[in-house]
Amino acid sequence: MIVKSRSIPLKLLSLKAILRRLPQRHEKYQAILEECKRREAGYQGEVSLDYYYRFLPPQKYRILHDLNLPDNNYNCQIDTLLATPEFFQIVDVKNMAGKLVFDTDNQQFIQINNDTEKGYADPIAQAKRHKEYIRKFLTTNGFPAVPIDYIVVISNPYTTYVITGPHARQVKPRICKADAFLTKMQVIEKIYPTPILNDKNLQKICRRLVKINTPPTNVLLSKYGISHGELLSGVHCPNCQQLAMIRKRQKWYCPHCNHFSVDAHLDALLDYFLLYEMEITNKQFRRFTHIQSIHTAKRLLMSEKLAFSGTKKARVYFPKKFPW
Repeated sequence: MIVKSRSIPLKLLSLKAILRRLPQRHEKYQAILEECKRREAGYQGEVSLDYYYRFLPPQKYRILHDLNLPDNNYNCQIDTLLATPEFFQIVDVKNMAGKLVFDTDNQQFIQINNDTEKGYADPIAQAKRHKEYIRKFLTTNGFPAVPIDYIVVISNPYTTYVITGPHARQVKPRICKADAFLTKMQVIEKIYPTPILNDKNLQKICRRLVKINTPPTNVLLSKYGISHGELLSGVHCPNCQQLAMIRKRQKWYCPHCNHFSVDAHLDALLDYFLLYEMEITNKQFRRFTHIQSIHTAKRLLMSEKLAFSGTKKARVYFPKKFPW
């Protein structure tokens, strides 16, 4: 049973928003584009594993996708958590091409593709940190100590991998290709046959994890050292993607392709919430969308997508659901 559905990760949405708002000549544009492509591939890899999740017994498994759990000033991001009465399984998906090297001697993760070698954060070390986070979460909230396991799944069927170093034997059971995932799960079920949680406790844990889930926003600008002043404002044309549309005959008009739109400002609002903050005033909205009229801005902000609080100049608007 899916407790938390998968949605496009906010970090991926934020990267796309930055690319829409950052001039292509900017020195960080290419690096952001590469990260965006990498995260897009990762997301597609996670989606591809849904084919296998559907074969897991629904009466036994609770599935939580894309968890972003607060960890002091950091964020514990888990691709998928499989929760059962007997054990919890952390699933990390890698959708990468070429050859992958898990170096257990130096805790390195290396991709070799087209004669280019590139290093990434070690997914095994990361999974161990996630395991420790879930263990502390259970203890802090007074839940029984459930065995917690983890696995790294390589979703690209053409990718090969090797495990090197003195701890290769211990790491080998933690890595598999996607088509071997269900077989691995059968092995893990045999390792942990004894139920620890009753159904009530399992539901409480899942509800608590969903409640504390706090997707990160506005962190990528800091990561790349980009200020808000470097971002382009205005409303993109949904037809040609150019900036900036103008208000004409109570619609948005694109001077580049002559396209009209009624609700093009909604995409601009999404960009604002992703890159600035999760609330906006009338003045901020006018400045960002290049609207002159206070009344026009108010009418556009009074949307079924937005809620508001406060009155007059103190009024702020925020999304009822994000992203919509």
